[in-house]
Amino acid sequence: MNIDIKTYLSKNGLTIYEVAKRSGYGYTTLHKSFNKQQTSATPLNIRDLDALARAQHLQMWEVLRELESHFMDL
Repeated sequence: MNIDIKTYLSKNGLTIYEVAKRSGYGYTTLHKSFNKQQTSATPLNIRDLDALARAQHLQMWEVLRELESHFMDL
């Protein structure tokens, strides 16, 4: 599964810094995760989904649905 996190952030008017600040997760941790190639060996994890959801006041399933529907590189 390849997810285009950078495009998702851009389309939602977010930066990694804003997600870190709003979610309470560390910038360095999210920066490493969001900038790496997402593969089946290194998928987006629960922490990443939680950070994206908290930053946007959404539920994790809403973020996951959006990522799976519009931001997958197949």
